[in-house]
Amino acid sequence: QAQLVESGGGLVQSGGSLRLSCDVSGVTFSSYAMGWFRQAPGKEREFTAAISWSGGSSYYVDSVKGRFTISRDNDKNTVFLQMNSLKPDDTAVYYCAANYVVPSSGSYTYPNEYDYWGQGTQVTVSS
Repeated sequence: QAQLVESGGGLVQSGGSLRLSCDVSGVTFSSYAMGWFRQAPGKEREFTAAISWSGGSSYYVDSVKGRFTISRDNDKNTVFLQMNSLKPDDTAVYYCAANYVVPSSGSYTYPNEYDYWGQGTQVTVSS
């Protein structure tokens, strides 16, 4: 059974940076594309970023392009989300997720395309 554990969340001022990590165990990590989603209070879970199993392709929601970078280390079974120039609107619980079958959409943007989820880590950006 897969286990995904996020870390690195916290409280940061607007304009600051955080680096989230997601450690994966119980599956062959390099066989899975990985995604980050976020959910703010009262809102639906939103796609944030995704990376292919090899790391060769990455995808971002428009609102984070140029500020967030997703990466992975297949030797350490870890996926990262570097978040720079943070804004109060980035405040949310951030979840990592693992996808095994390449979705027909090709972009890994839908929650139901993922097989496993972490428990989430809170990111709060103060103004």
